[in-house]
Parts: sequence; C-alpha cells; structure tokens
Amino acid sequence: MAAELSSSINIKEPRWDQGTFVGRAKHFFTVTDPRNILLTNEQLAQAHRIITDYRQGIVSPGLTEDELWRAKYIFDSAFHPDTGEKMLLIGRMSAQVPMNMTITGCMMTFYKTTPAVLFWQWINQSFNAIVNYTNRSGDAPITVSQLGTAYVSATTGAVATALGLNALTKHISPLIGRFVPFAAVAAANCINIPLMRQRELQHGIPITDENDNRLGESKKAAQQAISQVVVSRILMASPGMETLPEFLHNAPAAYVNACIPLPIPSSSMSVSRLEPELQEKIRANHPGVERVYFNKGL
Repeated sequence: MAAELSSSINIKEPRWDQGTFVGRAKHFFTVTDPRNILLTNEQLAQAHRIITDYRQGIVSPGLTEDELWRAKYIFDSAFHPDTGEKMLLIGRMSAQVPMNMTITGCMMTFYKTTPAVLFWQWINQSFNAIVNYTNRSGDAPITVSQLGTAYVSATTGAVATALGLNALTKHISPLIGRFVPFAAVAAANCINIPLMRQRELQHGIPITDENDNRLGESKKAAQQAISQVVVSRILMASPGMETLPEFLHNAPAAYVNACIPLPIPSSSMSVSRLEPELQEKIRANHPGVERVYFNKGL
C-alpha cells in the first residue's frame, strides 16, 4: 500500500530550482504550456480543490506528488495569485504562444496599407492591454471607468508611438531601420504596461514576509514591480526581432538561449527601500523582517 503524500511540500515556490537556467526553463515552459487553455472548467475546478485543500493540510486520497505539482501549475495558469479569481482566457500565460503567433503573423502579412497597419497595431496593443490587466499585481478592485480610461490611454498611446516609429523607416538608412520594429515594441511596452497598471502605482501592491504574512501595501514595490515587468517584456521581445538575429547569427544556440530571460512573478526588496512610514510600521510590528516579497505580475 502506497504511503500517503506528505503535506509539507512547498507548493508556493516553483517545482524546479530557479537559480539555474534549466530550472527556470522548466518552470517557464510549464506555466506557458498552450495545452492549459484547452482544460475544461471541471479540470480547473478539480485543480483548484486539490490546491486549496493541500494549503489547508488536507491531502486528497491517493494523490501523488506528480499529480500535486500538475494541479499546482494548472491552478497557477488559470487563477490570479492575489485575487484568486479565474483569469481571462486570452490573458493567461498559456495563451501567449498561440495568440502572439497569430497576431504577429497577421502584422507581418498585412502591412502594406496604413489602415491595415493601424488595425493590427490596435489589435496587438488591445491584446497586450488584456495581458497586462490579467497579470497585474495586487488584489484591489478596479472600476469599469478606471479600466476603460486606462485601456483607451494605453492603446492610443502605444499605437500612436508604434505608427510614428514605423513611419521613420521611410526616412532613415536600412541599417538603422532594422532597429525600428524593436524600438516600437519597447516604446509600446513602456506606455501600455504602466497605464494598464496605474492603480498599483497610485495605491500600492500587497507586500508580505517570507512566510506570506501580509505587511501592508507599497507604492515603492509597485514601481519596482512594473519596472521589472517592462524590462522583462522588452528583453523577451528582443530575440524574436529582426535586429538580434542579424548580430547573433553566428552565435552558438546555447549562448543565445542563455540570454533569453525567463520571467517569474515573484520579487522582493529590502525594507529600507520602502516608504518611510511603512518601514516604521514593519519595524515596530515585525522587527525581524529585513526583506519583503510581492507578486510583480508578468
């Protein structure tokens, strides 16, 4: 008779060592596995039940460690880590590969007329806005009015920037022109992400200690979180743009792969970098805490 699964497995952290590239790669590819978007509501509900019970010390009869980790990654792929709500389907990380392949293919196919460029840039930035909202940090509610304003501002600003930079290709040398698509993506991310997540900058995001005890909300943590996501998104785009392959076509594949960032949603910062009033609160109520943790989003 098989022994009952231990209830002390730390499922708050990834299954694999995130200090190694292989560990981050396994975690990343599991989180972004496109097959997860095909899961039924019943399968999602079962994973939710397994993980919710396990967090309370209840182990489902006959549950194996592999099944537990599978449930954990299904749960993480569909439910927001802060709010616990089921995330929008096309905003989930598992939808990134099929959605980006489709949109990018259309952008590369329909580019000869301004209306076509405008339409597919709008589609792309609308999709980015959904992803940014779905993978935001924090659990504070956002009103329809706030969401609508953020969406219009983000998509309008990002589309205008992308179109403006694309127009430069007609007036500059081909060599410099190779950098324009990447610059457009970078500029759009710098506009879209902060605007869609502006509420976090205004009100802060939840911070916890290493034991997941909530300590308060921090605007400084929100600033770091959004900055890290912007940089991560830009670096993630760089290997696929025209410019990088041009310069790295002779580089070994292993070297190129090692340069590709694999994002993880958790981040941390020193207490000394928080707002002064929050520092005082933490040091008064939790004197041993020197570092705080938060979900930076993806």
